Amino acid sequence: MTFTVAIVGRANVGKSTLFNKLVGRRLALVHDTPGVTRDRREAPGSLGQLSFTVIDTAGIESGDKESLQARMAQQTMAGVEDADVCLFMFDAREGVVTADEIVAQLLRKAGKPVIAVANKCEARFNQGGEAWALGFGEPIQISAEHNIGFADLIEALAPFAEKSESDEAAEEDESNKPLRLAIVGRPNVGKSSLFNCLLGSERALTGPEAGITRDAIAVRWEAEGREILLHDTAGLRRKARVAGNTLEEMSVGSTLEAVQFADCVVVVIDALQAFEKQDLTIADLIEREGRAVVFAINKYDIVPNRAGLISKMREKLDQSLPQLAGAPMIATSATTGEGIDRLLPAVLAADKAWNTRVPTATLNRFLEQALQRHAPPAISGRRVKIRYMTQPKSRPPTFALFGNQLKALPDSYIRYLTNGLRETFHLEGAPLRLLLRGGKNPFAKD
Repeated sequence: MTFTVAIVGRANVGKSTLFNKLVGRRLALVHDTPGVTRDRREAPGSLGQLSFTVIDTAGIESGDKESLQARMAQQTMAGVEDADVCLFMFDAREGVVTADEIVAQLLRKAGKPVIAVANKCEARFNQGGEAWALGFGEPIQISAEHNIGFADLIEALAPFAEKSESDEAAEEDESNKPLRLAIVGRPNVGKSSLFNCLLGSERALTGPEAGITRDAIAVRWEAEGREILLHDTAGLRRKARVAGNTLEEMSVGSTLEAVQFADCVVVVIDALQAFEKQDLTIADLIEREGRAVVFAINKYDIVPNRAGLISKMREKLDQSLPQLAGAPMIATSATTGEGIDRLLPAVLAADKAWNTRVPTATLNRFLEQALQRHAPPAISGRRVKIRYMTQPKSRPPTFALFGNQLKALPDSYIRYLTNGLRETFHLEGAPLRLLLRGGKNPFAKD
């Protein structure tokens, strides 16, 4: 994993010239005319021994909120959001002007690490004091056109490469950890039988009596080249059923703890009594905990009439818990082994969705198409403005939507975007989070 560098500044300070130097070829147009660059451009770059992704951005200029300048600035800020570090570039020959101060203010609000870069330093740079006042430390003096000062730029960027390597090692460590998989459900739906069937041994006590399992049991298991920490848990009863019974309360607590530490949860459903209120309560709990979900419709071998049963169950789930729409649903029988071979692939797919990260550029192409198909509604005669989208984290996939009046968006439109994300990026089985980040448009004139 390499880190990402965004080159940011007002128009005509040499951003595209530096971009071309870093990528090693003339990808971006360079001209004395301000505003040649309008869309942000990404490409692999290098400097000395450092390798990274570099983003060339449009110059930030003030303008009406619907103007070309404002839309260009929005593209720039989307690039900033996607970067690990920003190179704030200004013209050393002109010094720090009002437009530079506006850019600096936006970068401070973005909260990203910033390195100040004074470009066009072919001659002596005597205005360092003005640059210090921006709050980004002493500027690095370079000339992108004449390859001056790049050694200092390498030194400034090196710590971000080290951090990237550290993050990559952490990701590798995370990928080497076993997948934590919990089997949950209400009592007597066949959780322990399914647990034994997956392991291929009678590891957990089973029987027709409800509530045999009292404590969550964890067993390491390797399947399809992946190490899995498999938890069998006690049945989750209604609160009224366990209130006052210390042992029952402890069993429920053990199950909830297993869910909280799980990556993915298999919710076992009795095919003969599917999706009762307690089933939906359990599934909703897991979604709120942010865990990947797979439904195992167990005891399928004794269902008298199977025709269309799974479709009916899926329809009921989608209506009752739209936040889990499309979650994998596998018909199983722990007694005969039916469907067991399809359960683990569904779990691995849900875990992959849970860990998915979508690039910002790809997300905003999706958003543009979604807005074209179905524009946000008007609120009190004013159209809600959705500007761009990013993904700040995964596990579960969490997306941030930026714009004006977003708090006024109806739930139906939020579901429209969420369902679109799930379908477009194959996030079935992973609960999605959509954060609304509004505020005053920083690019509009007062």
